[in-house]
Amino acid sequence: MKALILVGGFGTRLRPLTLSVPKPLVDFANKPMILHQIEALVKAGVTDIVLAVNYKPEVMVAVLQKYEEMFGITITFSVEEEPLGTAGPLALARSVLGKDDSPFFVLNADVTCEYPFETMRDFHIAHGGEGTILATKVEEPSKYGVIVMRSGSTEIDRFVEKPIEYVGNRINAGIYIFSPSILDRIELRPTSIEKEIFPRMAADAQLHTFDLEGFWMDVGQPKDFLTGTCLYLSSLAKRSPELLAPASEDFVYGGNVLIHPSAKIGKGCKIGPNVTVGPNAIIGNGVCLQRCVLMEGTHVKDFAWVKNSIVGWHSSVGRWSRLDGVTVLGDDVHIADEVYVNGASVLPHKSISSNVCEPGIVM
Repeated sequence: MKALILVGGFGTRLRPLTLSVPKPLVDFANKPMILHQIEALVKAGVTDIVLAVNYKPEVMVAVLQKYEEMFGITITFSVEEEPLGTAGPLALARSVLGKDDSPFFVLNADVTCEYPFETMRDFHIAHGGEGTILATKVEEPSKYGVIVMRSGSTEIDRFVEKPIEYVGNRINAGIYIFSPSILDRIELRPTSIEKEIFPRMAADAQLHTFDLEGFWMDVGQPKDFLTGTCLYLSSLAKRSPELLAPASEDFVYGGNVLIHPSAKIGKGCKIGPNVTVGPNAIIGNGVCLQRCVLMEGTHVKDFAWVKNSIVGWHSSVGRWSRLDGVTVLGDDVHIADEVYVNGASVLPHKSISSNVCEPGIVM
């Protein structure tokens, strides 16, 4: 089987983290985002993966070569000369996606969930149609494009954009599986799969929906990255609780705490709920961490307080300092002692020595 991951461009929504690392390699729960997807795809029998990108960063090439060897798969880059939308990249990668009769997955690089690729594959083969959309149910469907199904069937009838009246609560989760015949519908030009291709497939009764069980999140911007981390940790607590710090640890406060084995934790800390601590991180004494992500090599000094924030690689937070309000520290940022930072996006290699009380970008 094959898969196409829609990576896109420079990851501007996730800055300042993506100023140092390409978006697919940003650590999500102590593992590059794309590695979560590759592991799940390989488990479902995928051997060829295409990354649809606007540019080809050398650092990504090196890392993905390592993954090729690790999983025994082939990963190729499909570089767009111009942005091709969400369908054009399928036409550009036709040589891989259409090389045999097996179906292929398409997914957005920003989406995290429990990736039901195996059951989705079996469902797609069983119904025999051309495409299957993974759908997630939402509480406020009026904000989204809603999928309307034919009565008593998984077949999609039509799509309604931001409905005023209730027509359903299933929305497109950004993960698909297609038979290669879909490639005959797509020209090599900028094309929207949602607006141009899917309505035609639905009209031909060739498009089905498969319901996602469990959580779903687009983690392409910091506030959603934090929410997605919380959802992922809650899922991990149910599926593989042994990977989380046990509640019996003195420092665990509220559960859902993921700590890399190489991290060092000081005395009298309160960590949790919903915290990820990366490799070689150092947490001082009396530190309080809630709903936050600490990347590799971070240092949070004694009695600091970090909440609703992301601390980038090799950054430090001073003694008695406080981060809150979706603060994001880029790579190698240093916060002085006794400083309050609220909702700031701090670019890499900066030092902050005075309070930042209003959300904004610190250059």
